[in-house]
Amino acid sequence: MGGQWKMPRSKQALGLLILMWSVSLTGCFAWSPSDGGGQTRFDGPRPFNPADVAVPAGYRIELVASGLTFPTGVAFDPSGAVYVIESGYSYGEVWDQPRLLAIDGRGSIKPIAVGENNGPWTGLSFHRGLFYIAEGGALRGGRILRVTPDGAITALVSDLPSSGDHQTNGAVVGPDDHLYFTIGTFTNSGVVGADNYAFGWLARQPHAHDVPCRDITLRGENFTSINPFTPQPDDTAVTGAFVEFGAATQVGQVIAGRIPCSGSVMRMPLAGGPPELVAWGFRNPFGLAFSPDGELYATDNSYDDRGSRAIHGAGDLLWLVRQGRWYGWPDHHGTLPLDHHDHFIPPGKPQPQPLLADYPGTPPAPVALLGVHSSSNMFDFSRNRQFGHVGQAFIAQFGDQSPASGKVMAPVGFKVVRVDVRNGVSEDFAVNRGKVNGPASKIGGGGFERPVAARFSPDGTALYVVDFGVMTLGQGGKVRPGWSRKDVAPEPRRGTGALWKITRVDGTP
Repeated sequence: MGGQWKMPRSKQALGLLILMWSVSLTGCFAWSPSDGGGQTRFDGPRPFNPADVAVPAGYRIELVASGLTFPTGVAFDPSGAVYVIESGYSYGEVWDQPRLLAIDGRGSIKPIAVGENNGPWTGLSFHRGLFYIAEGGALRGGRILRVTPDGAITALVSDLPSSGDHQTNGAVVGPDDHLYFTIGTFTNSGVVGADNYAFGWLARQPHAHDVPCRDITLRGENFTSINPFTPQPDDTAVTGAFVEFGAATQVGQVIAGRIPCSGSVMRMPLAGGPPELVAWGFRNPFGLAFSPDGELYATDNSYDDRGSRAIHGAGDLLWLVRQGRWYGWPDHHGTLPLDHHDHFIPPGKPQPQPLLADYPGTPPAPVALLGVHSSSNMFDFSRNRQFGHVGQAFIAQFGDQSPASGKVMAPVGFKVVRVDVRNGVSEDFAVNRGKVNGPASKIGGGGFERPVAARFSPDGTALYVVDFGVMTLGQGGKVRPGWSRKDVAPEPRRGTGALWKITRVDGTP
């Protein structure tokens, strides 16, 4: 790949050079090992040093609280008091108690409510004296919870289809006084496979699969994978789309839609009641936020290079969510059909073919394209000129989970970015200092590990960043059935989570 080159004298020569360079890069990618942010060693304890996080001139970052276990969300009451949730579950099949915590100005922690072993708790809002929490439902299906200040928990809706790869998220109160939340898909790209056994849920729920929101017609695409339910290493199973593992599908087969459903944005009355579909065709719509002008936006964690129907090079997306629209999953990335672009072909694997015979609509263009495997999650909009960048979205990027999610040549994510939704331009806002990007456990220092949520204080003068904590991949060498030796399980570390605060200190409006 090295060497010097001179500008060619013709367009034909330039085209040939670009082609040769592209082939060279593809070959390098195929043969080079993955180097994700979690592919490192961590033996603790985690150090903290706000000076190790770079923020723009005129801004300051400080540590609010540490010692949290798998924190995922932050909210505030009208006085500005700070509350955080700990998820109670993490990839890697690590279970704990989900908790709602109050955090005072000294960083002291007071439990408000403790949930059941049905996490992860992944979304938190405070509205008119009550907390609303999205419970992911890894064991018994997703729920939306209402919690009183004295810790009494009431389930407003239960049995949401979100006990797969992705869970129930959101719990954001809209300007119409409805509660908005999201439901991720069971699978990576529509087909249950051995990778889902490795995630843990397929062993618990062998008949589970993705649920469409409307009736769909299949093309009869089927996929052969190893069968993790039997001890024979060469035993295989054939599985189609939107059906349980080991069930083949036929050309023209209709899968009935129902509500609630996979890959959707839903809403419901604050008092409870049946959820209503807002939009669908997402993969893992993790974050929801309303802009200052009342528009609803969602971040969408895009496809991984794994499973029976692997997809390569699909960056995360920021969407403007419109009522009744279909956003392309499982056959598009943004407006691009997966089978029309070589970009989506994983090295050494076939090009993904469409699963649907007819599309429910034409996917709109995303507002912004974000990093591949960046895990762009919960976010908020700036509303105060004192902080600046009014109307722009500030997105927490959890960071890659490579090599399990797909190969990366360097860490992706592990920072907070701001996006101008008018033109889709994304810029780093808070990122660890160093020669390369990555979590502090990999590059050194006491900065961010895995930012998972960003939310502004009620007055808009401070941006709080929830840091999930350390999660390595491969340090313990754990391999689950259905994964190859290179596809190691996530290794989250209890007690390494934190809450940060960013404020503007130069007084410039």
